[in-house]
Amino acid sequence: MRVVAVTKIFPNSLEPLSAPFNRQQFAALQRLCDIEVIVPIPHIPGAAQIGKPRRAAMLAALPPVETNYGITTHIMRQMYLPKVGLAVALPLFLSSLAPYRSVLARADVILGTWAFPDGCAATLAAKMLGKPVVVKVHGSDVNVVAQDRFARPQIARILPKANAVVAVSRALADELASIGVPREKLHLVRNGVDTEVFYPRDRKHVRQDLGLALDGQIVTFVGRIEPQKGVADLMAAFETVVAQKPTTRLVLVGDGVLRNKLVEHPLVRRGVVLLVGPQPLAKVADYIAAADVFTLPSHAEGTPNVVLEALACGRPVVGSRVGGIPDVLADSATGIVVEAKNPASLAAGLLEALDREWHEKVILAAGPTSWVESAQALYDVLVLARESQSSIR
Repeated sequence: MRVVAVTKIFPNSLEPLSAPFNRQQFAALQRLCDIEVIVPIPHIPGAAQIGKPRRAAMLAALPPVETNYGITTHIMRQMYLPKVGLAVALPLFLSSLAPYRSVLARADVILGTWAFPDGCAATLAAKMLGKPVVVKVHGSDVNVVAQDRFARPQIARILPKANAVVAVSRALADELASIGVPREKLHLVRNGVDTEVFYPRDRKHVRQDLGLALDGQIVTFVGRIEPQKGVADLMAAFETVVAQKPTTRLVLVGDGVLRNKLVEHPLVRRGVVLLVGPQPLAKVADYIAAADVFTLPSHAEGTPNVVLEALACGRPVVGSRVGGIPDVLADSATGIVVEAKNPASLAAGLLEALDREWHEKVILAAGPTSWVESAQALYDVLVLARESQSSIR
C-alpha cells in the first residue's frame, strides 16, 4: 500500500529535531507500507532576501525534494499571508498543493496530519482525486486552531467527509465529535515511544554523565520554552518549591521565545534553574532519566509524547488538566494532575510529587506502547479507509 502524507509537522534538513512523534511513527509505518510526505513550509516572496520573517527566510534554502530519516519528503512552498492567517489558509494551502497532484494521485490512501489547514486540504484533494483519506489530529490543532471563528466552520464542514479521523486521546475524539465528526469514523490511536531510547536507567549515573548535581532532587521539563507550555507558571511555582526544598533543581530542555528572557531570571542566575537548550532525542531521554519528577504544565495539549516518554523512563509526571494528559495520568500511581495556568496548584503538585515514594515498575506497567504498535494501529485504520472506499465504488 502506498501512503502519501500531507503535514507541516515533519522534520526537514534544516529542522531535523522537529515533530519527533510524527517522524518516529512514520518511520515505523514505513516498515508496513510505502510512505512519502508532502511538507508545507511558509513561503513569502522576498523573505530570503530581507531575512524576514525569520523562519520563512531560513527555510527558503530547502530543496524541492529531500530524504529525511529514509522518507522521501516533498517541500511544498505554502503561500502565506502574515497577519491574515487562518481566514485564507485553506484556499492558499490548496493552491500550493496543486503542483503535487501527481504525487497524491499515486497514493492508495492519503493521510493528512494536523486538522487545519493540512487535514482539511488533504480531504478535499483526496475527494477530487477519488482517493480514500484519513486525517490524524494531535492536540493544539483541535484545542486551539479549531476554536478559531474562521477555522472551526471549515473543519466542521470538511473533516466529516474523511473516510476516518484518528485522535491520539479520548478527549480529542470527544471534541471532534462535538464539532460534527461521526463517532463511527473516529479512531483512537495513541502515540508510542521509542523504547530503545526511553527506558529506565540509574539516576545517579545519568546525572554524572550530564554534569548535574548528585545531591538534591531534580524536576525536568522538555518542550518549547513558551508561554503556552506553562513555562512562566512553572517558574513562578518553582519559587515556592525552592522555598521549601532549597536543594531542588529545575532543568528546562528546549528552545523558544522565553528562553533568552529567562537568562536573567534570579533562579537561573543562582543555578537553581538550568537552561540546557534543545537536545537530540537520546539526550532528552538522559535528562528525563536524571529527574525525580517530570513536569509539563501546558495550557493546551493533545497527548504530548514527552509525557509518554517520561513514563517509559519510569518517572512520575506532574501535568496540567488539559487535552489527553489526564487520560494518560488516569492511574494515580503514574503522576499528579494539576490545574492549568495556576502556579499555586502546580507548586502543590510538584511538592507532593517530590515527597511521594514512586515505584518505577508500576509506572512502567501503566506506561505507553512502542512506536511499532502505534504504527500498526494507524496502518489498520489506513487499510480500513481503503477498504471502505472500495466498497463505495
